[in-house]
Amino acid sequence: MSFTSSSRQLPNTDETPERETPPDAPSPGTEQPGPAPQDASAGAPDHTRDAATDAEPGQDAPSSGPEQPAPTAEGQPAVGTAHDTTDPEPERGATDAEPEPVVRAPEGEVPAGSGAGSSSDEDDGGDDGEEPVSVSSPPSAGHADEGTDGSTDEGGETGPAAPAAGGVGEAAPPSGRVRGWRGRYPVAATVLAWTVTGLAAVLVLFALLMPGKADQFHPAQFLRVPVEAVFGAALVLVLPRRPRIAVSAVAGLALGVLTVLNLLDVGFNEYLGRGFNVVLDWALFSDAQAYLQDTFGGGGALGIAILAVVLVIAVLALVTLSVVRLGSLVARNSEVATRATLVAAIVWVTCAALGVQVTGVPIASEHVALAVQDRAHRVRDTIRDEAEFQKIAKKDTFANTPPDQLLTDLRGKDMMITFIESYGRSAIEDPVMAPGVDATLTAENKKLTGAGFAAKSGWLTSATYGGSSWLGHSTFLSGLWINNQQRYRTVTAGDHLALPGAFKKTGDWDTVGVMPGVQKAWPEQKFYGIDKLYDSRDLGYRGPKFSWSTMPDQYALTAFERLVHGKKHDKPLMSTIILTSSHQPWAPIPRTVPQDQVGDGSVYDAIEKAGKRPGDIITDARKSKEEYGKSIQYSVTSLIDYLVKYGDKNTVLIFLGDHQPIARVSGDHASRDVPVSIVAKDPKVLDRIADWGWTDGLRPEHNAPVWKMSAFRDRFLTAYGSTPHS
Repeated sequence: MSFTSSSRQLPNTDETPERETPPDAPSPGTEQPGPAPQDASAGAPDHTRDAATDAEPGQDAPSSGPEQPAPTAEGQPAVGTAHDTTDPEPERGATDAEPEPVVRAPEGEVPAGSGAGSSSDEDDGGDDGEEPVSVSSPPSAGHADEGTDGSTDEGGETGPAAPAAGGVGEAAPPSGRVRGWRGRYPVAATVLAWTVTGLAAVLVLFALLMPGKADQFHPAQFLRVPVEAVFGAALVLVLPRRPRIAVSAVAGLALGVLTVLNLLDVGFNEYLGRGFNVVLDWALFSDAQAYLQDTFGGGGALGIAILAVVLVIAVLALVTLSVVRLGSLVARNSEVATRATLVAAIVWVTCAALGVQVTGVPIASEHVALAVQDRAHRVRDTIRDEAEFQKIAKKDTFANTPPDQLLTDLRGKDMMITFIESYGRSAIEDPVMAPGVDATLTAENKKLTGAGFAAKSGWLTSATYGGSSWLGHSTFLSGLWINNQQRYRTVTAGDHLALPGAFKKTGDWDTVGVMPGVQKAWPEQKFYGIDKLYDSRDLGYRGPKFSWSTMPDQYALTAFERLVHGKKHDKPLMSTIILTSSHQPWAPIPRTVPQDQVGDGSVYDAIEKAGKRPGDIITDARKSKEEYGKSIQYSVTSLIDYLVKYGDKNTVLIFLGDHQPIARVSGDHASRDVPVSIVAKDPKVLDRIADWGWTDGLRPEHNAPVWKMSAFRDRFLTAYGSTPHS
């Protein structure tokens, strides 16, 4: 049975109820209807007349209570009152009800229930085919969008409904079944509604203005006028209801996706010194998961992964719902919203034209538009870069150099190229780390000179920062700038000449690799020209892992001596060694033990247990710096101790960092420079690079030459007798 008719409801009883005349009847002698009706859906008889005809002008029709006929200007009963006041027609019951006739007001009259209670938001009214509000459950004044429970049709503002008017001085209590808790607790409902709306506005403003770097989070960044919000409000004001909701939902979802990408930018800038690449960087999440598992254990890594997924879903959902809610609020208050939008537009245009700023931050913001444009450019550049780099990788200055014209000045030398994880310029120059690291470099250089070695050092600018060490390795060894995963895949799938491959090509060296960080198949071995690879599974280690690092550097070098270098071999060795003890989170850190106690690594059990936990270090920038510095001291000490003990007159060591540590350690806007040193006993080896301008010793001076890391291969090959043949 429809509750939308404005006709009177007729009682469905077999007997005429007693009549009583209320004291405030409009005219003497007019008999009034009986008590208020009960719920028709429960089958109770209804003895009331049409409630819509009893409302005073400007009031909502009552939902219950005694009924008063509204007299017309001539003093006659209003439309819908009974003509036979002594014998009213019985109303039909709920089970055999027929459609109620629609009673139209006489021409020129305004039907009861219209006027003050009608909505000013036309697109939320009858234009969408919605049924009129039941006269037995009238809408609150000024909220035509609301249902009988006080909630809006779009999840917008809610509040207490206006009480229905009964007799003079009476208010019909709201029905708990119809109005729910909002009717019972109107103040709480209003406070909650405005609180939710306020939080939605804050969330949307945050999403519109959120920067992509942690150091940009300051109050001035969020005291701006986003042009996207002004445009969005203007669009909402002109759209009909259904298109408005659809556009708001799509815009909210897009803003939620942008917020997630901004969060990824913050993380990538914090750790890798660059923003998130939506084309290439998805593959890095598997490495991140492995790092978390090594650092926090399986349970901790799983918990972090679940938390990350929940966070992404929550951001997408909350931002979308917030935009829809605010769009509904703007539409319901179109007059006020129009004025506010106009004022905001004027403020934005004025501030943009005059360049108004607060602490260097422009008031007029177009952050979202610029962010979307930047991401589009990055995607376009990434796609273009792939085609361009394929052409670059095919060009090689030494590709066609005959074997007898390669590295002629190093024949007979045992070569070692060693990477120290995260060994960057900050370790030598940062005021927190530098004192300990510089003291170690000074002490280790004395060991070298005491053993007859000499060293020269300079700076190289790495192609990566904070992580992705393999990009630094491939850049140094290939002579190509490998600054993303796409380039790495391209170069390692080709036949560009890498440094180990150049030694191999001569036929005068055996090439080996010692890589304790490799824990599974490594197809890049072929590209680098490494004949024999010793990864974490081949080195015989039986001790504990030190967070991400599978084994201490001292053990890896000892295993290299036992398995490779200490054995008799027909040719000199070209060894590529990657040391991992200085990998973040720098807890626990191993320490050196007497060489005869290294054994299978079991000696490190007690050291690992006594060390600091990752959770105590990773969240504290100061502690991270201190422990990072200690890890570099350990790695350098382990390497120089090995060289002094096992090196000879034919040993040549090249060692360098692969990249700077993360921004929390190296500092915001730190360079990408890493130290590089060449160590040898034979003075002729260092004489060949005398014109490089490098610093004597293991510590390069601040103003020592800085080259791109990709420039080293060609300079090195040329310095040691290689003839270019492209």
